[in-house]
Amino acid sequence: MNQEVWTLRLSLKGLAARHVDLQGTQGQELSRLAKRPNLKLRSGGEIASPGHHVLPFPLARITIEERVPKAAWKLFGAREVQRTSVLPHITKQTPTTDGKMSGGWNTIESDAGVFTFLLDNLGVKDVQFEELIALDSNYLNQLSPVYGVIFLFKYPTGENPNSDGTPKDGAYDYDAAENLWFAAQTIQNACGTQALLSVLLNKDGDGDKGKIEVGKDLREFKEFTAGLPAEFRGEALSNSELIRDVHNSFAKSSPFVDETQRTATEDDDVYHFIAYTPINGVLYELDGLQPAPISHGGCEDGDFCEKVIPVLQRRIERYPATEIRFNLLAMVRDLRIRAREFGDQEGVEREEGKRNGWLFENALRRHNFVGFAGEVLKGVIGTKLKEGGGAYEKWIEEAKNKTKERTEERKKKGANVGDDVEMEG
Repeated sequence: MNQEVWTLRLSLKGLAARHVDLQGTQGQELSRLAKRPNLKLRSGGEIASPGHHVLPFPLARITIEERVPKAAWKLFGAREVQRTSVLPHITKQTPTTDGKMSGGWNTIESDAGVFTFLLDNLGVKDVQFEELIALDSNYLNQLSPVYGVIFLFKYPTGENPNSDGTPKDGAYDYDAAENLWFAAQTIQNACGTQALLSVLLNKDGDGDKGKIEVGKDLREFKEFTAGLPAEFRGEALSNSELIRDVHNSFAKSSPFVDETQRTATEDDDVYHFIAYTPINGVLYELDGLQPAPISHGGCEDGDFCEKVIPVLQRRIERYPATEIRFNLLAMVRDLRIRAREFGDQEGVEREEGKRNGWLFENALRRHNFVGFAGEVLKGVIGTKLKEGGGAYEKWIEEAKNKTKERTEERKKKGANVGDDVEMEG
C-alpha cells in the first residue's frame, strides 16, 4: 500500500535565525523525536548535527542540513507545504492511489451509534455517545459523568474572526497546547474523528478515577505526538492508518466515485465538528480550523454541564432563526455500567437493545443496496408498463412534481435536502 511520507528538512542556519535554542525546550522536543526507542539514525547521532533521522509515521524522516535549497523538494517530485513554525521546510510525497484532498478519509454520519462503535474499535473502554435533543443543563446532568460534547454545525464559509483577530466568542489560549492535546485540521472529512479525539485524548488516564482508558494504540499515538506542534499533530492524525481505517469502516457504501474537486461556495452545505471539554479547570473549545484552543473561562468537571450550555446557545444564536441543522453528541460513561451499579435491570436491557439497534444500523450503512434497489425499480416499472394507458408516464410525472414540492418546502424551512448529516469538515 502506498503511504504518504513526510520529511522535515531543518536548516541549522534557519533555526538559528529563528532564535531556536537547540538546548532548550524546542530543541529537546526535536531531540526526543529523533531519539525515540527502536529508531535507527541513518547518519549522525545528535539532532543538532547534519544527518537523516528516521521517525515513525507520519514524519518519516528529519533531515538536518547546513542549508536547505528552496527548490530541493522538486528533485524527488514531492509537493512542498510551508508551515509557520520553527520547522520551516516540509515535503510531502503524495500516494498514487489517492490524490484527492480527502487523503483517503471518507464521510461518515453524525450518529451516536457510529461514534460509540468507532470508540470501541479504537480500543477505548466504557465510553459511549448520546445524542442530545435539548440544550438543557439538567438534561445533560442526567448523563453524568460527561467528558465533553461534540457539536456539528453548518460551517459559514464567509465567517471571519473579529477585526482585531479575536474569535467570535471566548479568547484564544496560545499557551494551552503545552497542557492539552490540540491538533490543527489538515485534511477534509476527518473533522468528526478529530473532534472525538480532542475530547478523548484530554481525558485519558488508564486506571485513574474519572479518566478514560483509551487503549494501547491511542496512548502510543498521543505519546508520539505530544512533542509536536498542532500542525504536525494534525498531519499525524491524517496519516494514521489505524484511525483512518476505523473511521472509514463506518462510511456508507459508495459504488459510484465522484472525483470532481472544487472549492465550496456559500450555496454549498458544508458541515464542521468542534469539541467542548473541561481541561485543567478551563472550558475549552477545540476546533482544528482555529489557530489555538479557545478558552470560555473557568470550569471544573462538575460544572461542565452548566457552563457549556450558554456557550452553545451563543453560537447557535449567531445563525438565522430558520437554521436548524445542528447536532450535539455527548461523550459519557457507558450507561450500562451505571444501570448495573444501581441494579436497574430494565435500564441495562434498554441500553443493550439500543446497542443492538446501532449494530444493525451500522451494518446497513456499509451495505451496497444498488443491486437491491435496481431489482425493486425494475419490478415497479414492469408493473406500471403492464397497466398501459400511459400509467407509467403519469406515474413518473407525479413523482417529479412531489419531489420538487418536497425539495422547495425543505429549502423554505432551512433544512438540509439530504436525509443524513455527514462529516465533511
